[in-house]
Amino acid sequence: MTSPAALQGLRVLDLTRLLPGPVAALRLAELGADVLKIEAPGAGDPTRTMLQASSDRVAGRPGAFYRMVNRGKRETRLDLKSEAGRTVLRALAREADVLIESFRPGVMERLGIGYETLSALNPKLVYCAISGYGSTGPFAGHAGHDLNYIAYAGVLEQLASRDGTPVLPNFQIADLLGGAASAVSQILAALWCVARGGNGRFVDVSMTHSSHANNFLAQVSLANDGAAPQAGAGLLNGGVACYNLYRTKDGRWLAVAALELKFWETLCHALDRPEWAFRHWSVGQAIGGPDALALIQDLAGLIASRSLEDWVRLLEPLDCCVSPVLTAAEAAQHPLFNPETETDSEAQTSASESPDEAGGLPQ
Repeated sequence: MTSPAALQGLRVLDLTRLLPGPVAALRLAELGADVLKIEAPGAGDPTRTMLQASSDRVAGRPGAFYRMVNRGKRETRLDLKSEAGRTVLRALAREADVLIESFRPGVMERLGIGYETLSALNPKLVYCAISGYGSTGPFAGHAGHDLNYIAYAGVLEQLASRDGTPVLPNFQIADLLGGAASAVSQILAALWCVARGGNGRFVDVSMTHSSHANNFLAQVSLANDGAAPQAGAGLLNGGVACYNLYRTKDGRWLAVAALELKFWETLCHALDRPEWAFRHWSVGQAIGGPDALALIQDLAGLIASRSLEDWVRLLEPLDCCVSPVLTAAEAAQHPLFNPETETDSEAQTSASESPDEAGGLPQ
């Protein structure tokens, strides 16, 4: 028998737009909450037309961006600049468990529907405000987007090529980790307090501060050495052969993450290079040192001799923490995310374990 969704019966008002807030509300909806998305009259949430395909535009429907982050929600329109709209919101807040908004700090207060006002109407209300830099502090009123937040947080500097040039990630780290995920965890913690008889509370989510708090490995290096590791010099950013990215013969990439010695030993034997097994950080190899850098070059040369398919066929069944760097389209069709392809994948795995391929380099 299937259990009811964990948040069934929870009532959420979603006043957010773009990515962080809508995804936070989406995660609550996926857990069973009843989420009412409230948009302004007219154009509404900008994601209705952001990255909108021409086919959606012609059909008069919101684009895939909007549909993905707002699926499973009910929708309504309210003009919060009008007294009538604010009156409706106050009525909704009286009956809600959670309200999420992502306006700049102070906007809801100026409209007369901030936390103090709404909590007076509903003391159990958990009010979550997601902003770039938090509701207080010197940057509270500053505008920004994901790239700004991870730049300030010291995260972007860590996402760099070997020459130290930062890369532009097409994955919104601050929006999703610092914003949506942090909001969900803090909302659930506040709801736990309410469930135990306490009052609701104001949940202040700063995407920049949350991103900074999650920049653990850089902070470990700061504590140990007084500086974060330069690109290509640390354990997890290119300073060892066992945890690195390698280009294959066909111009694709293989991700090697044999961080533990047992996985590295399995990989070395599969590559017919058993002598490499003892050249590992856990048995004394200096991270980013001459031997580590030389081994990276040797392994890169070997990986470049075969196609990505050859390496996956050989190494994936050995469970040694080696994986292909998939495109988004390939990932969508992979059996991890698309069970309909599992049969084909199992057939490939079975073939890869044939005696002439399981014990050494592909022929």
